[in-house]
Amino acid sequence: MDGTPLTVRYFAGARAAAGRAEEAIPAGRSLDDLTAELTQRHGDRLAGVLRVASFLVDGVTCHDRQASLPAGATIDVLPPFAGG
Repeated sequence: MDGTPLTVRYFAGARAAAGRAEEAIPAGRSLDDLTAELTQRHGDRLAGVLRVASFLVDGVTCHDRQASLPAGATIDVLPPFAGG
């Protein structure tokens, strides 16, 4: 198994809630596993954002939250955006 970490990039409110723009997370997990770990690391404020966020895996919308994320993938956390 490739152990290349996942890169999690935070945008807008997710960045503010996580207190950073990006971080590396060990590979070998699903999106549900990843969001649970991010909640544990960063707390309830980020948990609230993650519940309503969209996720891109290497630029593609992720619909299967149980599928294993590929090692070395970039995960973009996109909270709902306001404006027009």
